Amino acid sequence: MNLEELREAVAAGSIDTVVLAITDMQGRLQGKRLAATHFLGEVAAHGAEGCNYLLAVDVDMNTVDGYAMSSWDRGYGDMLLSPDLDTLRAVPWQEGTAMCLADVAWLDGSEVVASPRQILRRQLARLAERGWTANAGTELEFLVFLDTYEEAWHKGYRDLRPANLYNVDYSLLGTARVEPLIRAIRNHMAVAGMVVEDSKGECNLGQHEINFRYADALRAADEHSIFKNGAKEIAAERGMAITFMAKYDQREGNSCHIHFSLADAEGPLFERESALFESFLAGQLACLREMTLLLAPNINSYKRYAARSFAPTTIAWGHDNRTCSLRVVGHGPGKRFENRVGGADLNPYLALSAIIASGLHGVERGLALEPALEGNAYAASERERVPATMADAREEFAASDVAREAFGEEVVAHYLNAARVELEASQAAVTDWERVRGFERL
Repeated sequence: MNLEELREAVAAGSIDTVVLAITDMQGRLQGKRLAATHFLGEVAAHGAEGCNYLLAVDVDMNTVDGYAMSSWDRGYGDMLLSPDLDTLRAVPWQEGTAMCLADVAWLDGSEVVASPRQILRRQLARLAERGWTANAGTELEFLVFLDTYEEAWHKGYRDLRPANLYNVDYSLLGTARVEPLIRAIRNHMAVAGMVVEDSKGECNLGQHEINFRYADALRAADEHSIFKNGAKEIAAERGMAITFMAKYDQREGNSCHIHFSLADAEGPLFERESALFESFLAGQLACLREMTLLLAPNINSYKRYAARSFAPTTIAWGHDNRTCSLRVVGHGPGKRFENRVGGADLNPYLALSAIIASGLHGVERGLALEPALEGNAYAASERERVPATMADAREEFAASDVAREAFGEEVVAHYLNAARVELEASQAAVTDWERVRGFERL
């Protein structure tokens, strides 16, 4: 939808509300619902204000210490939400509503460098300096429950009812049970401008996946964020709940496999430029441990890394090998690699930024690509491993010269602080597992 089409829809009475949204550190949409007339008359041209704590809170929206850009000492002032009109689209699952994503700036016009969307924009600019663009597709898995979000809350997220009671990976019979919801999500996303390819069942109880056609990296990240938010809203309207937690239970976790390739003015690059492909992929291997924090940003993210779970534990690449962290697939113009490290809880802007920064490191250093791993990567004990805990990943990110060169000291410090907040919150929590294990027997 362009601005003129929005004006026509508002005049016709079919749209009365515009959601103006940014993506926060946790990968969630945050923002305001604006009267469509106000958006057209003022906000489209001049933006709207939002509190700068939106990029400096924990997952519960608690204000926390340690952020240079936003604090009680700085008074929690405003930043400018500047609409990116290229993202304007209808929101068909909400009556009379359109949505526009925003970039974030300070009121003096300077950039909010820690904003995830701005971080990705800067990495894409580094590619553009070489005449390159990035294409990406993110594959999000999720669990569907027959409980509402409110019921799940009151149950303490225990004894929830999964929408499927057995493994429905590729099962047409099993997925038919949930097809009314999945079909609604597919169709609504298509009306919202996304190119839907397919949906399928997955291994965990009630686990599903909807896939969209690849797009340029910024659009892929935008649509990833809109899809996650919209899928939850559509499920809630039907008295159901969806979770994108990386690891909900002891069965298979929710992944976010990221397919990635480069192009130039003549088209896809990886098939035409084998040396570029190899050095870009070598950069992924070289930097994976120090960039894992941007692919696995929560304590729970690291519970997903388990042998024989289809989540990787070994830093290796292979040809169409799902046991490796990096899987090379496709042929000809479709040649690409798939990063399998991230869970469905990742922030797509940060994850894609990590992939680009790692690849450019490999290209700039002329890194050689090691031979592909053959066989079972879980059993390759001599290889480096994906960080097992968030504390390990934070240490790797803190020591990363690649991250500092790519993102800048301010961004690195910002996301190190976010990791500190998450680690301290986890350390302070007493879990159900500890009570069951220790209440009587210890």
